[in-house]
Amino acid sequence: MIPKDPVMLLSYVNTQLRDFYPTLEEFCQSSQIEESALREKLSLIDYEYDEDQNQFV
Repeated sequence: MIPKDPVMLLSYVNTQLRDFYPTLEEFCQSSQIEESALREKLSLIDYEYDEDQNQFV
């Protein structure tokens, strides 16, 4: 289950990216999450995906 709270979601996604997925696209496909919706939700707490770091910063 993906957390609904943006701060918990941030932690969850960054951990998944660090430990299991080389790209955000692969994480979203595997988790059946719409990438644009994820980006939008995390932008609400001022986080954006950094492709070079493969995490939201």
